[in-house]
Amino acid sequence: MAAPVEASKKRKSNKTAGAPSKRRAVAEDDFAETLSTIEKLENEIAESRKNYNNIATLISMLNVQKSAKNPELAVAVSLCRVFSRLMAAGNFAESSRAAENEKIVTAWLKERCLEYQRALLSIIREADTTSQITALTLSMRIIKERITHIPGAENAVWSTNFKAIVEAVIEARDNQDLQSELVNKFMKEFEDVRYHAFGQIAEYAAIRRRSDVLDSLISILTACDDVPGDDHKFKNFFATPGSQNKRLTSVNSHKKRAQEAWLAILRNNLSQAQRKSLLRIMVHHIEPWFSRPELLMDFLTDCYNVGGATSLLALSGLFYLIQEKNLDYPQFYTKLYSLLDADLLHSKHRSRFFRLLNTFLASTHLPAALMASFIKRLARLALNAPPSAIVVIVPFMYNIFKNHPTCSFMMHREIRDKELAAEIEAEGMDDPFDPLEEDPTRTGAIESCLWEIVALQSHFHPNVASIARIISEQFTKQHYNLEDFLDHTYQGMVEAELGSGEKPLRKVPVVEYQIPKRIFTDRLLEEDGGVDSGPASFMRGLWDFS
Repeated sequence: MAAPVEASKKRKSNKTAGAPSKRRAVAEDDFAETLSTIEKLENEIAESRKNYNNIATLISMLNVQKSAKNPELAVAVSLCRVFSRLMAAGNFAESSRAAENEKIVTAWLKERCLEYQRALLSIIREADTTSQITALTLSMRIIKERITHIPGAENAVWSTNFKAIVEAVIEARDNQDLQSELVNKFMKEFEDVRYHAFGQIAEYAAIRRRSDVLDSLISILTACDDVPGDDHKFKNFFATPGSQNKRLTSVNSHKKRAQEAWLAILRNNLSQAQRKSLLRIMVHHIEPWFSRPELLMDFLTDCYNVGGATSLLALSGLFYLIQEKNLDYPQFYTKLYSLLDADLLHSKHRSRFFRLLNTFLASTHLPAALMASFIKRLARLALNAPPSAIVVIVPFMYNIFKNHPTCSFMMHREIRDKELAAEIEAEGMDDPFDPLEEDPTRTGAIESCLWEIVALQSHFHPNVASIARIISEQFTKQHYNLEDFLDHTYQGMVEAELGSGEKPLRKVPVVEYQIPKRIFTDRLLEEDGGVDSGPASFMRGLWDFS
């Protein structure tokens, strides 16, 4: 019985396998028939004006009346050819001397072309990626034909038709590939498209927009990072501009358009994540477009005053305006000093901040009292900092001492009065540094000393202890390269210590002085023998489970 069963299964399998082939053949025949119909209608339009009604027939075949998710792209391509031929033949040009029936035909053709363009916009908004990109290409082709063959249509086309295309691309669903197509194939390639796109984005972003829409706008503008130089010659145009439109060949006009677009976005309802994203690209992607960088002052100072990671990211752009454009920000170093808190040394932006701080404090003309405050604040924070942060702080201090020798009194503070020295040694003394003072020039840090670094010389991590000792030794090195220390992590330091397994331990590390029998329990357990070991109740007091 086994053989007949296998045979029946085999026959059934063959029958099933043949079905898709038949369906595929039927689909191919239907597609070929549709192409034949499209070609026939298109040829009839080219043969005689009597067949212009075929244009309406083709538009109805686009399949976008109810939804544009599944359009007939072959029809869309055919209509693009039809309208391109009609525009080249002058059928869209208006003449006051034309007969009344000619004017009616011209008006009807324009209406059908607008209907076709609206259908393409629907495809851009709703269809799949392939259809979206095809519709974008066809829409841009119609724009080019209208500007080239219809006199006086240039300004209207860029301000209406192209505006609708840009809005459709921005608001389209799953628009990442579509945006890339617009940017790479048109905006980067053709300077007139980029110029008008900047203008439309500025107008579009002047109204408060959703967060996802702002993401699209930022993505498009960020991709256009090729800023023309002062001697740039504009040659690549999508459509030949009119002789009176000299703004398309002006570097200042292009920068002004981009500047307006960025300002419209910066003044919109940006989320915190978007602000941080813009601050990261501020210096290299945004500021080069600004012929008046001082216009960024409000945005940067607002971000700088927020505090936390946002302030850290705003430092670079703000310092650029201070250094290059003479921006007056008298509280810059006061605000910078306030950013030095415990969270900073645990932040993922720590390396970026120290790079910037090294730039901001590089001048040898800064007051010694100011520099001493930064040194002392960092030394105080180092007491509770992770080892990977301490190994940056100490070389950073070393470089400051080399640039500002007046601050070196903080390392060699001695009391010459023997009686006072004996009294201090017996009873101790108050640190003259005021950690609560917000003004770094009035903290009294210059009168203090770096006892914190001396304490770190006994740090549990041998690398930290070793690097802390350089403050107590002779300064024979010219300076330290901070880049050698910025990328250290706690995990990397541990792996370096334990990875090889060949490093002998000088002494066994002390893990716990007295090991408790309990940590989180209040009541004594029977297996503990009813004896309270002490540390258990102490550890229990460190947590609040209420």
